[in-house]
Amino acid sequence: MKCPFCECVDQHVVETRIARGGVSIRRRRECERCARRFTTYEVLERARVFVVKRDGTRQEFDREKLLAGMVIACRKRPISAATLVEVVDDVERQVFDSGDPEVNSAEIGRMVMERLINVDQVAYVRFASVYEQFNSPEEFARMVRALPLPSVPV
Repeated sequence: MKCPFCECVDQHVVETRIARGGVSIRRRRECERCARRFTTYEVLERARVFVVKRDGTRQEFDREKLLAGMVIACRKRPISAATLVEVVDDVERQVFDSGDPEVNSAEIGRMVMERLINVDQVAYVRFASVYEQFNSPEEFARMVRALPLPSVPV
């Protein structure tokens, strides 16, 4: 591995930690030449999983694409980036742990919605409106009426 600053291949590990709930290892490294520090992650290389889209096409599972969709649904909501990454990690883990080489995009959407409803109901409705392909205000209204009322402290 090359230093991202000077491209030297000689460095040493300063610190090692378990990251992302135990699915990766985070290493802080220091370059022997320029003495600058940088972070690397080691992750287990998994088998490829393909997502079957509504139109029948297949794409390789892409956690960044999933995260980007959630970021849009959560825009201007009080949801931390760490929470979104945690949801993506959880969905990704479930997809790969299934052992299936293909997963339907509708199933991934359902997994996200199951988690998002407990994070933020507004973000849930936004995500669901795209996932469910709402075409009318009545569809929004039905979904909002079906949401459980949040508990309010007395």
